Amino acid sequence: MTEIHADPDQAVAGIADGSTVLVGGFGMAGMPVALIDALIRQGAKDLTIVSNNAGNGDTGLAALLAKRRVRKVICSFPRQSDSYVFDELYRAGLVELELVPQGTLAERMRAAGAGIGAFFCPTGVGTPLAEGKETRVIDGRAYVLEYPIRGDVALIGAHRADRMGNLVYRKTARNFGPVMATAAALVVAQVREVVEVGELDPEAVVTPSIYVDRVLTEAGR
Repeated sequence: MTEIHADPDQAVAGIADGSTVLVGGFGMAGMPVALIDALIRQGAKDLTIVSNNAGNGDTGLAALLAKRRVRKVICSFPRQSDSYVFDELYRAGLVELELVPQGTLAERMRAAGAGIGAFFCPTGVGTPLAEGKETRVIDGRAYVLEYPIRGDVALIGAHRADRMGNLVYRKTARNFGPVMATAAALVVAQVREVVEVGELDPEAVVTPSIYVDRVLTEAGR
């Protein structure tokens, strides 16, 4: 059974130094801020963070970066008007960056969850993002070989969960959560509330409980 926690510190217990952590969210939409704050308190360091962007303002991922807990960021949008924490660290050589086009980022995680060893993708062909990668022409079009991104941990946000760990999402806050849940060894979901088994419409469940190890409920129940 999925563990249900009201304490965010318990929800992130045991995350090891050097872990690859997949973090859901499109900007702040769907970002599991309570889990990230708990990870800061937990103290894991030398982390590789995989997310859509590299933090906003001074909260969430930006706060984790500011504590110097992150060795590398794999993301699609490292620079925005409020990504000053990452920008300063990167310019100082204190954090590594792997830039991945957004669709490729999602597909690399989906491939990990689906057991796909690698795939050919046309995005990035002929650009610095393809340097050092295998390329192939298929039906007259050039493709670059991309490999899956697997996480030791996924921290994701959802709207509701039942006590088995089935998840439903709210609108665009869904973003990367479903693919990240399939691509990590330990999946922790932050939700607004936990309901009894049977209260969720099975047709609305996006992430089945088999992928979810721990749930943090904001409602404390």
